[in-house]
Amino acid sequence: MAAVPFDDVSCLRAALALAEADAARTKAVNADLAARIALLELQNEKMRRALFGRSAERGRLLVDQLELGFEELETTAGEVEVLAARAAAGTSVEPFTRARPSRKPLPAHLPRERVVVAAPAHCPCCGSDRLSKLGEDITETLVVVPRRWKVVQTVRERFACRACESVTQPPAPFHVTPRGLFGPQFLAQMLFEKFGQHQPLNRQAERYAREGVDISLSTLADQVGACAAALAPLHRLIADHVLGAGRLHGDDTTVPVLAKGKADTGRLWTYVRDDRPHGGPAPPAALFHYSRDRRAEHPLRHLEGYAGILQADAYAGYNALFRGERLPAPMVRALCWAHARRKFFELADVAGQVRRRRGSLVISPIAAEAVLRIDALFDIERAILGKPAAERHVVRQEQSLPLVTDLGTWLRAQRAAMARHNPVAAACNYLLKDWPAFTAFLEDGHICLTNNAAERALRGVALGRKAWLFAGSDRGGDRAAFMYSLIVTAKLNDVDPQAWLADVLARIADLPQGRLDELLPWNWHSCKSELIAQAA
Repeated sequence: MAAVPFDDVSCLRAALALAEADAARTKAVNADLAARIALLELQNEKMRRALFGRSAERGRLLVDQLELGFEELETTAGEVEVLAARAAAGTSVEPFTRARPSRKPLPAHLPRERVVVAAPAHCPCCGSDRLSKLGEDITETLVVVPRRWKVVQTVRERFACRACESVTQPPAPFHVTPRGLFGPQFLAQMLFEKFGQHQPLNRQAERYAREGVDISLSTLADQVGACAAALAPLHRLIADHVLGAGRLHGDDTTVPVLAKGKADTGRLWTYVRDDRPHGGPAPPAALFHYSRDRRAEHPLRHLEGYAGILQADAYAGYNALFRGERLPAPMVRALCWAHARRKFFELADVAGQVRRRRGSLVISPIAAEAVLRIDALFDIERAILGKPAAERHVVRQEQSLPLVTDLGTWLRAQRAAMARHNPVAAACNYLLKDWPAFTAFLEDGHICLTNNAAERALRGVALGRKAWLFAGSDRGGDRAAFMYSLIVTAKLNDVDPQAWLADVLARIADLPQGRLDELLPWNWHSCKSELIAQAA
């Protein structure tokens, strides 16, 4: 085989490098276009969600999926851009640079550390030392400081009186938990990581050990129990506040519970007070309960003595709450239109049925028409969100009542013409058999159209199930419900749960019983704002 001349090899290498750079640039352009398309799809879906409201079926799930897809494509585009720039180095190919939106300034409240780069003592052109400052350019870089551990030593000096020989010493410092070695900030972080971020204690202990702080799992677990006991008075205040509402949202979700050789399916129940939809001044709050099963006796016990409105799904376990002989009085039943809409939507959703790989697609024009009619009610509700109850009642009587009456008549006519086993008939039956409970919102402006407030409160539990796998015992389930009540209530009031828990744990032992309400999330938030205003 004849040898290739050196010049020809050099030319071939240059041509190959040029081709590789051009291919890398094309790949970077395509990756950038894919990321741009994903961003536009995400923005469109968010605008559609803002336009048609939170009740749009699968809306939140679809946004989450689009955000995940955009994240991956944006990461790929950034990586390919760097690789294309490297390939273009030393060639005639112009490197591809992605167009990026204007960058937001770094948060103004963060502390600034000024690092001044030393200026030259002499002019690099002529060597003169007659330099005068014209100004400066500042480049800001966001830096995170790794978690820093420290031990605070509180020294209590003892003194003896030479006159009477008595010994005097200041009292020992307060610890949040008996025999505790940990400050309130650490305890709040541990609690929020476990119940708010779904990080079990064993994972936290492993992370602390890697940071050089070896704390046993038993010690951490002991502190969680002690903190729950310390926070119990605050939990009782939240429970009283929730059960003092005229209307509650109720719902439940499954929670695996460790049992002998298996995991049982327990339940976490939530009751949410949220008066904001009808302009009520009372702050929102959530109360959680745990049970080993889903028997009807549990909601009866949870709501013993309560006689207001319960907005929930059509679960039969609630039925005893609405019977006439119930003491002190029967509760008012209000059902969720989002649940009713979902049953029709599933029969009109082509993409969803294909994704679930059903054997035969059932795309019903009746179901699609029902969805459109129900959506008209949601449109009216969005316009009166946050309005006083009386105003909501007037609008519903004028606008919603004719639509609901027409929908009921239409559904009964359609149902009469259907076979018993028709899937659409089941959706119609779900709505028609409890028609008075579905239409209760027309007579009372305090009632919402959906039970989404309770479902949002349970969202964290659903996200955490895959992280902590199961509750270790019934007592652990009760403790989880206890902590969820505190953390979800803080979130409902736009309060950082970890900062709030740290302050509560530091102060709760020193506050008289009559002033404990100062530590409730809605009061704590206002007190914090006043302190910031005074400091400014």
